[in-house]
Amino acid sequence: MDMITVEQLSAMDKKDYIVIDIRDRGAFAYGGIPDSVNIPASALMDNFDSIPRDKCVVLCCKDGSMSSGYASILRRQGYNAVAVKDGYYAWILSRIQNDPLRAKEVERSINKKFHKGIWSRFTAAINDYDLIQEGDKIAVCISGGKDSMLMAKLFQELKRHNKFPFEVEYLVMDPGYNSYNREIIRRNAKMLGIPITVFESDIFESVVHIDSSPCYICARMRRGYLYSKAKELGCNKIALGHHYDDVIETVLMGMLYGGQVQTMMPKLHSTNFEGMELIRPMYLIREREIKHWRDYNDLYFLQCACKFTDDCSRDQPEITSKRQEIKELIRSMSKTNPQVESNIFRSVENVNLSTVIGYKKDGVRHTFLEDY
Repeated sequence: MDMITVEQLSAMDKKDYIVIDIRDRGAFAYGGIPDSVNIPASALMDNFDSIPRDKCVVLCCKDGSMSSGYASILRRQGYNAVAVKDGYYAWILSRIQNDPLRAKEVERSINKKFHKGIWSRFTAAINDYDLIQEGDKIAVCISGGKDSMLMAKLFQELKRHNKFPFEVEYLVMDPGYNSYNREIIRRNAKMLGIPITVFESDIFESVVHIDSSPCYICARMRRGYLYSKAKELGCNKIALGHHYDDVIETVLMGMLYGGQVQTMMPKLHSTNFEGMELIRPMYLIREREIKHWRDYNDLYFLQCACKFTDDCSRDQPEITSKRQEIKELIRSMSKTNPQVESNIFRSVENVNLSTVIGYKKDGVRHTFLEDY
């Protein structure tokens, strides 16, 4: 037997097998088959001695394509090795049950267990930054990950309790997802009771062969498509699911990699789509609270559906982004100073222009010498 389905795996006695996840460490940290161990594909050949020969070795990757080849190599080395058919995608799909009670359970957790850490911070951002006004029609943009899915549920709750009328569209752009990713989004939306509107673009095909800054170009294109579709639907705002940790990471990335001081704004006017705004209502919510909400409710979302990383992961299984480096840096500094995160967040609110050498406003550069 070369392949095994997740159903067959679930029926096996746990003492008879070991699941080895060969995805990169970042993907595994986001989620994996319970009790699996992580040995990235790039390190698998150097870790033969740690793989038991008295058990069935079950290899798992993203979609089964890599693990099947490595399982064949292990079999040639004398191991009883198989690959999970369709990989971690299949596991996620098997966990998304179409139970009408699930949506109610998730909504109840937002109002009860996560009222302080999520709901109160969501409404605080809306009030503090004046994100929603009467008569707005907001396109809640859903990528399929934990952040945007939670944001959709928060908007549903806000609609139930709102003090003034506004409208919401739950918008999903398919930039070229593979069939697994699209099905995961569809099933999660159905299970959570989110009435999504899906539209397609060919962004992934446009950027997958770009060598220089494909992620930046992709993000700009995605935002343009979202603005355009939202405006077509009569919306005047798009809502994105960036959270508190995204904000502080952006501040630090700008300083260390860009040589500039800037932040991710809670709202901004579109420069290319007149009358449109972008809002970030999860601005004050910590990522750990979002992860806790996801895991508490036993939810399984997309981590990264990018075709670029899908393709290059086969040759570079350990891709470490600058943002991941910043995450690790902040985590390390927080061990000795718990105030580091809040200090980074507040730093762009407490800029003393009297001690700034230079700054830019509306594209014009200014220097302290102008007023010296």
